[in-house]
Amino acid sequence: MRNFFRSFRFAFEGILLASKERNMRFHLVSAVIVVIAGLWTRLSALEWLVLIITIALVIGLEMVNTAIEYVVDMASPDFHPMAKAAKDVAAGAVLVFAIASVIIGLIIFLPKWI
Repeated sequence: MRNFFRSFRFAFEGILLASKERNMRFHLVSAVIVVIAGLWTRLSALEWLVLIITIALVIGLEMVNTAIEYVVDMASPDFHPMAKAAKDVAAGAVLVFAIASVIIGLIIFLPKWI
C-alpha cells in the first residue's frame, strides 16, 4: 500500500511540474474562465460532463506533450530533425484538441448567450 500512495505523490509532483510550463498555465487559466462561464450560464449536467471531459483531455494532452518534450530533450540534447519532428507532432496534437475544445465550447455556450 505504501508504494500505491507514493505513486500518487509522484503523480501530483508531475502535475505541479507541468503547471510551471507556459502553455499549461494558459490552459489552466482558460479552464478557470470556462468553469466560471459555466457557473454563470447554469449549464446542465450533460453540458458540465462534456466540458469537464474536454478540459481534462486538453490538460492531460498538454502534460503528455510536456513529457515528450522532456524525454526528447534528454535523448537528443543537440538539434536533430527527428527530435524536432517528435516535439512538433506532440505540440500539434495539443493544438488540434485545443481547437476542438474551443468549438465544443462555442456549441455549448453560444446558443445560451444568443
